Amino acid sequence: MSKTTRPETMTREYLDFIDQHLADILSGATAEMMELKDIAAAMHVSHSHLSDTIKEHTGHHPCHFYDQKILDIAKNMLLHDAVSVADIARTLTYDPSNFSKFFKKFEGLTPGQFRKKYITLQNTEANTMAML
Repeated sequence: MSKTTRPETMTREYLDFIDQHLADILSGATAEMMELKDIAAAMHVSHSHLSDTIKEHTGHHPCHFYDQKILDIAKNMLLHDAVSVADIARTLTYDPSNFSKFFKKFEGLTPGQFRKKYITLQNTEANTMAML
């Protein structure tokens, strides 16, 4: 059995923390997205120590994981929830315009374009399967 290092532990705690925080956002238990400095404070470490440790351990800045998890939630909501892009943005505590910019920065498509592209693709695949 290998011993867990402090960087491994801190990374796991950080990832668990943001998972819980995002679950709280989605459930409405929390109304505002925390910033990295707030997460570090809640974890009882400095912002720089958290950033340095996670970057050293994973090769990525902590924001990389936070952004990825937000994008994964947004994509899931866009594909499976019949709510507007603006409502998804507000659920994730974004102004709709800023949410679209955030989403496009990482996906290369606006949320509306993403939804249209993948819903069309899903319908095409379903029609193809029905014809077989």
